[in-house]
Amino acid sequence: MLYHLLTPLSGGSQFFNLFRYVTFRSAWGTITALAICYLLFPAFIRWLKKKKMEQIIRDDGPQSHIEAKVGTPTMGGLVMVFSITVSTLLWARLDQPVVWMVLAIFNGYALIGFVDDWKKVMHRSSDGLAGRWKMVGQFGIAGSVLGAGYLTGVLDPDLALPFLKEGTIHFDELISGAAWLGWAYVLFGMVVCNGSSNAVNLTDGLDGLAIGPVMTSALTLGLLSYAAGTVTIADYLAVPYVAGAAELMVFAMIIVGASLGFLWYNSYPASVFMGDVGSLSLGGALGAMAVLSKHEILLALVGGVFVLEALSVMIQVFGFKLTGKRVFRMAPIHHHYEKLGWSEPKIIVRFWIISILLALVALSTVKIR
Repeated sequence: MLYHLLTPLSGGSQFFNLFRYVTFRSAWGTITALAICYLLFPAFIRWLKKKKMEQIIRDDGPQSHIEAKVGTPTMGGLVMVFSITVSTLLWARLDQPVVWMVLAIFNGYALIGFVDDWKKVMHRSSDGLAGRWKMVGQFGIAGSVLGAGYLTGVLDPDLALPFLKEGTIHFDELISGAAWLGWAYVLFGMVVCNGSSNAVNLTDGLDGLAIGPVMTSALTLGLLSYAAGTVTIADYLAVPYVAGAAELMVFAMIIVGASLGFLWYNSYPASVFMGDVGSLSLGGALGAMAVLSKHEILLALVGGVFVLEALSVMIQVFGFKLTGKRVFRMAPIHHHYEKLGWSEPKIIVRFWIISILLALVALSTVKIR
């Protein structure tokens, strides 16, 4: 909004020319999101406590959680969603369709998470929204947004392969005369968004554990999006150019700002949890940025911590079904380390370190092309 309001005034003052630059708007978008979260959370936490919007702790979880985390307010993700949405509307270019696409997926997934959280706190149960309805909602939202992007030409059905200079698969050209195969890419994008959303949700089990990798992943995807949306950089790095993708850096940095504001109150011991309204929406946003910037496969490396958490659950389930024995003491894997006697802060910081290393590795791969 500010871009459209203030850049026309740049002829009279060089100051307003700053709003043309993605880097300037990214920096101030970060500050805006951080400030909104920092200022709103104290009153919001008091309101959550008054209404008894408390996290429902699973009976089969670690004993330390039952003793220490009962009574902690949840649904803090609502403030993050508000902060990120408002900051994006203020600082991003609203004439770029990719901005509206990522906002639609982000807020759509937030709605699903809100319904899930609401059912939990109202029914005083850890069950929440049935898994099948979550999946239907997530696939439906991502499919609608990405499908609309494909039909309008905003989303190209191209899959870029990491490490390969000319490694791009054009889905609509795989078979001559079978342009309908472009819809296979839309389906693939839906899986990426859904998988990313649920992986972040699984990771959100310790104070501050998920938000650290969310920040490093958002920052990494923001830089990759900026490269993909800038002709000279995309050409130099041999990555697919995506019109408007540079604006996703603004959105990504706003996520970083909101996450920092949330972390102020979510760091160990947490004063508030983000709930599914936060984890599902943030995970969906990361998946959407990866799809829209053509870094879908690289997302598996960027968000390696989330992949590890999701894989640990799948390995645990299939391993138990096949052998009747548990591979890990408890899944997701961060609970396994709790059972081994690791302290919660140690697990959190070490997972953050791994996330930072994976982000650096992911950024280095663009030069391998």
